[in-house]
Amino acid sequence: MSSPSDSSTRERLLAAAKKLFLEKAPDQVSVRSVNAEAGLNAGAVHYHFGSREGLVSALLEQELGPLWLERMAPLTRGPVDATSVRDLTASVVEPFAELVRTPDGRMLCHLLARSAMPTGRLPNVSTQFLPAPFEVMIGRALPELSVDEVTERCALAFGLILETYGRPLAVTPTASSPFPHPATVIAFVTAGLTAPPALLPPHPVPEP
Repeated sequence: MSSPSDSSTRERLLAAAKKLFLEKAPDQVSVRSVNAEAGLNAGAVHYHFGSREGLVSALLEQELGPLWLERMAPLTRGPVDATSVRDLTASVVEPFAELVRTPDGRMLCHLLARSAMPTGRLPNVSTQFLPAPFEVMIGRALPELSVDEVTERCALAFGLILETYGRPLAVTPTASSPFPHPATVIAFVTAGLTAPPALLPPHPVPEP
């Protein structure tokens, strides 16, 4: 169990990292600069987060995780079917569309895309963070799809969403840039997720 002082130190490091990522390009934010901004010793980030990647994942989980869990929670309480896929997709896309309206949100989306693509997953975070709950719900809503195809479709969906809302910006992560209407993104992703099962060729049999 972490002590209050440990929690306070983690919060200082996360606040310092967020400030620096808002001010600089991700590649320009080093572990050393985060420790210095937080006023802590050179080993603080590694002690509390294990690595720079662990710090970034913790920041994203803290800032973004609750947004999707809040949207998705009502959808997990009842039965789901193919008609639920649009609502599930909207619960993911709409928070992105809202986030990119602000400098903080644009930075977080950009950082998430850099950290999670191409797998759509973040290292060192709880399974409650995206896309794990979404993938489970899509599997329940579309039982005609194999587990592998659900996983692949969700990975493609998240890749598209991350590319759309977290794409590299011309100047800085907070520079203005047009985004497609969220209804367009939702419709496009929903169509891909609900497409008929793929007619996959059989796996070749290895020659003896």
